[in-house]
Amino acid sequence: MTLAGAAALAGNGRTITFGLFIALVCVTLAITVWARMHTDGAVDFYAGGRRFSGPQNGLALAGDYMSAASFLGIAGIISLSGYDGFLYSIGFLVAWLPALLIVQLMRNTGRFTMADVLVQRVRRQSSVRIAAAVSTVTVSVFYLIAQMVGAGALIALLLGVRPGATFLGMSAGTAEVATIVVVGALMICYVTFGGMKGTTWVQIVKTALLMFGATLMTVLVLGRFGFDLSRLLGAAAGASGKGHAFLEPGLKYGKEVAGHSSQTLFNKLDFVSLAFALVLGTAGLPHIVTRFYTVPDARAARTSVNWAIGLVGAFYLMTIALGFGATALVGRREILANDPAGNTAAPLLARELGRHVAGRIGGDVMLAFVASVAFATILAVVAGLVMASATSLAHDYFGNVLMLGRPRERQEVTVARFAAFLIGSVAIVLAVFVKNLNVAFLVALAFAMAASANLPAIVFALFWRRFNAAGMVAGIYGGLVGSIVLVVFSPVVSGKVDPVTGRSLSLFPKGTDFHWFPLDNPGLVSIPFGFLCAVVGTFLGRDRADAERFTELSVRSLTGTGAH
Repeated sequence: MTLAGAAALAGNGRTITFGLFIALVCVTLAITVWARMHTDGAVDFYAGGRRFSGPQNGLALAGDYMSAASFLGIAGIISLSGYDGFLYSIGFLVAWLPALLIVQLMRNTGRFTMADVLVQRVRRQSSVRIAAAVSTVTVSVFYLIAQMVGAGALIALLLGVRPGATFLGMSAGTAEVATIVVVGALMICYVTFGGMKGTTWVQIVKTALLMFGATLMTVLVLGRFGFDLSRLLGAAAGASGKGHAFLEPGLKYGKEVAGHSSQTLFNKLDFVSLAFALVLGTAGLPHIVTRFYTVPDARAARTSVNWAIGLVGAFYLMTIALGFGATALVGRREILANDPAGNTAAPLLARELGRHVAGRIGGDVMLAFVASVAFATILAVVAGLVMASATSLAHDYFGNVLMLGRPRERQEVTVARFAAFLIGSVAIVLAVFVKNLNVAFLVALAFAMAASANLPAIVFALFWRRFNAAGMVAGIYGGLVGSIVLVVFSPVVSGKVDPVTGRSLSLFPKGTDFHWFPLDNPGLVSIPFGFLCAVVGTFLGRDRADAERFTELSVRSLTGTGAH
């Protein structure tokens, strides 16, 4: 085939992908316009009118949890690291269980935000609401920036934009910035105009597309190997270049370093720390918590939990077939050539499966479909994050601190829309600023902060009679600051060098080293520190716990009686 012919085929593939992107954007914007026409008042804007059914909320809840990192990142890690990559699937799935236990109790006791639960235990509420708002916005923004930066790099890659190439007259760098801006502008539209109702329906559409795409690819992969999982794993091990070690632990995490027992210990502790943050951090992610306020009663909340568990469990089982299938059918070398992190393993697998079924056209269509699903996933998750942040700022800070709990609904919703615009704009600027940096630490930090700052306050508020306002504030700020400080002085930011290539693996370039904390993931230290701060603050605080309020909260959390 001539170079001109190859370029024409690549152009056709990009045209199909771009066309599906545009169609998807039009559908989601139409949903937003419809939601705007049916949104009236704070309950509609913050909680979708509390009229979503259990199955509907279960789909949206699963959509909030299954981010682009789940669909593309986990498949990529498995394709390159084998068994160790599969541990991510297990970690995310296990993390769902404690998260669902806690957030279901919160749904029965809160109204719109995490702070609504906490303040039911105390009489002096302003300091608690401010701390909760600060934590919610901080965690969401860090997670949001990571999603948007990933969106820019990923969509540019899926559209075939390479360094030196152009797309719609733009260079690769400009196209990446344009993608970040477009994603940011869309998420602002979803939240500002559609509120929780629009955001939820976008999540439902995204989940349906994601589950359909993952199921189709899983069936096609297993079909290539006669639906024999052993054959699939054997082929993956053979194509990995690692042999049987590909199916055993130790390729990525907990590596043994000969002659360096301390480094070996830190490697093992770092994996434990990562698992700790993933499993416990999910329950403190603001956009997961707010999702439970969209159903009318505790029964619908339990139904949505059952649907979410089924969907999430099925999806993470399918990532095994996607990851190992990519290694077996695409090959480790091609995956690495397209993206050293492996994020394009699933799209490359989709193209290979499509070609096997319907030739080159089939490959282009499958690649375009999976790229569109990834785009929908990113849009839905960033919209959920902005929604959680805007709700906290408007309801907790403006409505209950500045307006002393007596705002007009129209005022509060207007502030929420302005907050969504402000947070989205800041996230766009920051994402563009750090687009060329290693932002993996942002995701780890978001989970660690959620587990360190939010989880202690939530758990103690629900289960500890002695807990008071001073403990809540100390736990939130202590966990938040502790996790940030540990990451700043960790190898993720400075001092980590690839022993083979000699290039810096940290945020700062080689030669800059000010780290003293040995772990990449701070959760093993910052999470216990957050709980410790909450305990110390409780005993040192002057305000006394209200036993009657604790009893009332306990009854409501378990039964849903008197829930808003």
